[in-house]
Amino acid sequence: MIRSDLESALARDAGPSARAARLALHGGANFELLSEGHHATSAQQLWATWALRHQAMLETGVVPPPGQAEAVDELQAAGTSLVHLAKIVSPQRRFVVSLAEDLTRCIACMG
Repeated sequence: MIRSDLESALARDAGPSARAARLALHGGANFELLSEGHHATSAQQLWATWALRHQAMLETGVVPPPGQAEAVDELQAAGTSLVHLAKIVSPQRRFVVSLAEDLTRCIACMG
């Protein structure tokens, strides 16, 4: 995946985390497609993991990262769709991005 493809996928998501991730990427942040060379993962499986983490954070008083609640909802709505994960790391923030199986749109973004 090249930078412009990830920027384009993020541009199709109007959420604040996706906008911030796109700006970070445009500003030169490092990125990596985590599932490169691997099969996509079910959004439902990611939802189960992130929903559990989100709930544990709330119960223990840890402030979840920006966009995590919305990302959990978006992953649940995606159901059994297959997604790929990417990460974007800038000096100020770190993002986790769930991309559609064809890598053309952002399903969820947190960070």
